[in-house]
Amino acid sequence: MTLLGDPTVWLPVVFAGLMALSILIYVVLDGFDLGVGVLLPFAEPDQRDRMIASIGPFWDANETWLVLAVGLLLVAFPAAHGEILSTLYLPVAIMLLGLILRGVAFEFRAKWPGKGKARWDQAFFAGSLLTSLSQGFMLGIYVMGLQFTPWTLLFALGVGVCLTAGYAFIGAAWLLMKTEGELQQRTVGWAKTGLWGVLGGLAAVSLASPLVSPRIFDKWFSLPEAVPLAVLPLASAAILAALWLALRHLPDSRDRWSWTPFAGAVALFVLAFTGLAYSFYPYVVPERMTVFEAASAPESLFLILIGALFVLPMILAYTALAYVIFRGKATELRYD
Repeated sequence: MTLLGDPTVWLPVVFAGLMALSILIYVVLDGFDLGVGVLLPFAEPDQRDRMIASIGPFWDANETWLVLAVGLLLVAFPAAHGEILSTLYLPVAIMLLGLILRGVAFEFRAKWPGKGKARWDQAFFAGSLLTSLSQGFMLGIYVMGLQFTPWTLLFALGVGVCLTAGYAFIGAAWLLMKTEGELQQRTVGWAKTGLWGVLGGLAAVSLASPLVSPRIFDKWFSLPEAVPLAVLPLASAAILAALWLALRHLPDSRDRWSWTPFAGAVALFVLAFTGLAYSFYPYVVPERMTVFEAASAPESLFLILIGALFVLPMILAYTALAYVIFRGKATELRYD
C-alpha cells in the first residue's frame, strides 16, 4: 500500500478515465467535421467552400484526440489493444483509409478548379462516409462483445448508419451555428433528418447492450440502482424533444439561438457515452478482460501518467485556443 492507495487499482482506473475522456472529446469534435463532410454533396457547389471553411481551422487538430485515445490504449492496456485492434483490423483499416482520403482531399481541392475541385469534394465526402460508417460498425461489434455472427454484423451495420446520421446531425448543428443565409436555412432540414439517426442509434445500443450481457442488464435494472440511472434515458428523451421543437423555429430572425442545437447534440453525446461507459466498466474487452487485468505494470503506468499530465493540458490548451480564435461565423475560404 502507498500513500495514494493500491496503484494496481487506482492507476488503471485513472487511465481508463483518460482514455474515455479522449474518446468522448474525439467523438464530439471530429464528429461534427465528419458530419460536415457527409453533408457536402447535399449543398450547392458555391456553398461547399463555406462548409469547408467552417471546419478548416479545427478538423486536423480534432483528430489528435483519436491518436491520444489509441495511444493510451496501447501503452496502458497493451493486452486489450492487441485483442481489440486485431479483432477490428478490417474496419480500422477502412477508417484509416477514410481519414487519409479526407486529408488529401481537403488539401488538393484547392489546387484543381472546376470539375477537378468537384471530384476532390466527392473524395472528401467518401472519406468522411467511410470513417463514420467504420466507427459505427466498430461500436456495434464492441457492444456485441467483439463477436462476428450474421446477427452481430447486421446490428453493427445498422449502428454504422445511425452513427453516420448522428455525425450528420451534429455537423448540421455546427453549420447552423457557423453559417448564414440560404446555407443556414438548409442546415435545419439536415439536422431534422439526422436527429432520427441519433434516436435510432441511442435506441439500438441502449436495448442491445443489456440483452447481450446479463451483467449489464443487472447493472441497469436492479434496484435501487435503476432509480438514479433512469435520469440518463429521461434526460436524453427530454433533450431530443427540445431539439426537435427548437429546430422548428430556427434560425430565428436575430440568430441568437443558433448555438442551441449544437449544445444539445453535445449533451446527447455526453449522456450516451456516460451510459455506455457505465455499462461496460470495469471491462475494456467486453466480458473478457477488465481494465485491471489488461493494465501495464504500475511502475510503467506511473511514468506514463507523469507524461500525460504534461501532454493533456497542452492538447486541451491549443484546442481551446483554436476555438476561441476562430469563433463566430465562418468567413470566405481563401488559400492565398
